[in-house]
Amino acid sequence: MIFYLETAFEDASTGKIPKDWKVNRIGDVCKVVTGGTPSTKHLEYFGGNIKWLKSGDIKKAHLYCTEETITQLGIENSNAKIHPAGTVAIALSGRGQTRGRTAVIKEPMACSQSVAIMIPSTELLPEYLHYNLSNRYLEIRNLTGDLDRSGLNLSIVNDIKIPIPEVGEQNKINEVLGVVDSAIELADRVIARTERLKKGLMQQLLTRGIRHTEYKDTPIGKIPAKWQTMKLRDVLELCQYGLSVKFGNKGKYRILKMDDIENGVAFPDNAKYVDLDEKTFTHFQLEKGDILFNRTNSYELVGRTGIFTLDGDYTFASYLIRLRPKKELVDPQFLTFYLIYSNDRLRQLATRAVHQANINATNLQSFTIIIPSLSEQKKAAEIIVTLDRKLELERNEKAKLESIKQGLMDLLLTGKVRIKVD
Repeated sequence: MIFYLETAFEDASTGKIPKDWKVNRIGDVCKVVTGGTPSTKHLEYFGGNIKWLKSGDIKKAHLYCTEETITQLGIENSNAKIHPAGTVAIALSGRGQTRGRTAVIKEPMACSQSVAIMIPSTELLPEYLHYNLSNRYLEIRNLTGDLDRSGLNLSIVNDIKIPIPEVGEQNKINEVLGVVDSAIELADRVIARTERLKKGLMQQLLTRGIRHTEYKDTPIGKIPAKWQTMKLRDVLELCQYGLSVKFGNKGKYRILKMDDIENGVAFPDNAKYVDLDEKTFTHFQLEKGDILFNRTNSYELVGRTGIFTLDGDYTFASYLIRLRPKKELVDPQFLTFYLIYSNDRLRQLATRAVHQANINATNLQSFTIIIPSLSEQKKAAEIIVTLDRKLELERNEKAKLESIKQGLMDLLLTGKVRIKVD
């Protein structure tokens, strides 16, 4: 495979592209359709053998299965239709980062009205269409405007313009990006395997302990006979709501927010700052070993927990609760892992509203936890941390591959670097 730099470009609505490439609207080179949802009043419409794609299912480059299925009766009594393999799906709406995601359908499936299906003509390969649109993800999301909650629609999708090289070059581009995608998929499988190992170890260490032979029944299940159970309030030195203040890109102190908690760690993915007087900052200054608990979020995410281990001056925002354990009773890292492991039980404390759930400090402090000996806590935490470090390395490798893929897409999908076609 031979690569070469392209020097002859012409301007197009999609940016500068090689002169021998075409630019077409998606509606001119694809048939674009959407689907429907069978009536939920009829149970016989659901649970059949027809895959039924919703926007939330579009997470990977290739779709082989869906979370839900429908029956032939569901097809006949709704706007849903079965679409063939080799078409491209785009999420029209959905929570978080869903809107605008694309994927190639690898098995026949129907879809809901939250998804558009693009059926390409012979001059446009499905994989190339997916790569082009995924490389323009933010651009496509912005077509609706930041405040437009209705999402994309068929008219918007039809009007998106696509730069199109001849089919042979599309195929070569797909081959190159497909190699990187395969490596990313392998990295995903390695990460998933390590996560399963971690989950199994956490269950063993946090319910059965290390080398125990005698157990007792408690209100939260069977635990080693030598362990105690206590209310969270009894092992805390401090339980404190965060600051309800405006923050921005500049300020004296860094502030951690609810979206800065991930994989059991509190870390500023997108740093924000606040200006505070010295007395207020001192009262809300984070110390190493503090645990941050996300008290308000969607029901699926409420209770997210992370330990603070950073150097520097940090404080924390209002949707977080700071827990500072009494270190003579509880190891902070162990308590962090226990709260993460117990997330399903913690969510039972939540009060629910539309699209949101809340666990207040009073209810949180009433939560029952286990108390092994301090030495066993530290040993269990050390074992789990070792797996976390392995996971971090694996995620970093995946991130490097994703960066390589992004760089290749920026070059190949704009024609800045060309692949010689025999």
